Amino acid sequence: MQSNEATTSMEVEIVSSEPKSESGSLPSKPKFEPLKAHEISDGRVQFRKVSVPPHRYSPLKKVWMEIYTPIYEQMKIDVRMNLKARKVELKTRPDTPDISNLQKCADFVHAFMLGFDVIDAIALLRMDELFVESFEIKDVKTLKGEHLSRAIGRLSGKGGKTKFAIENSTRTRIVIADTKIHILGSFANIKIARDSLCSLILGSPAGKVYSKLRAVTARLAERF
Repeated sequence: MQSNEATTSMEVEIVSSEPKSESGSLPSKPKFEPLKAHEISDGRVQFRKVSVPPHRYSPLKKVWMEIYTPIYEQMKIDVRMNLKARKVELKTRPDTPDISNLQKCADFVHAFMLGFDVIDAIALLRMDELFVESFEIKDVKTLKGEHLSRAIGRLSGKGGKTKFAIENSTRTRIVIADTKIHILGSFANIKIARDSLCSLILGSPAGKVYSKLRAVTARLAERF
């Protein structure tokens, strides 16, 4: 009987899991809206200018709308062509979502000036891990006269066959402008393409470079 009475007289205290709203309790965390691009830079407008070389002036006129549309509408960056200074000028807007968009757009325009097609250069706006690397033939080997001409011939191949083979196997884009070479791609792919081009400059036959490329690309395919 006593045990029954003890159980009935026992009271259970329910503790609420909600915090007590007393004057001594901690205040709720403040919620801040994300800063916009112009607010990060204290309201200052940021600029970039890209020079237009003489031989790229006419191609730029032809494809201006293809360059203007993604920069202005998608990246939210103001862009104009300064005819007097012969430069493409870029600047941020109050509604620019990310401050890094300005540098991406400058890289995109610069890649076009180097000789890349708009279709290839536009990848710089959409992907973060793409770069453009440039070097000259004389950086690899000092060549003059006919030796230099033959080296450029080896790089491009008959009808551009060698250049296209390197581009397709390494997933890069290559521009050979006189003695300057520009490569657009990811860091690892640029290295493979550069090694192949250097071998050709140093005098390796195209067949040997192809077989080496096949081995390297097969290794890369296994890794990823």
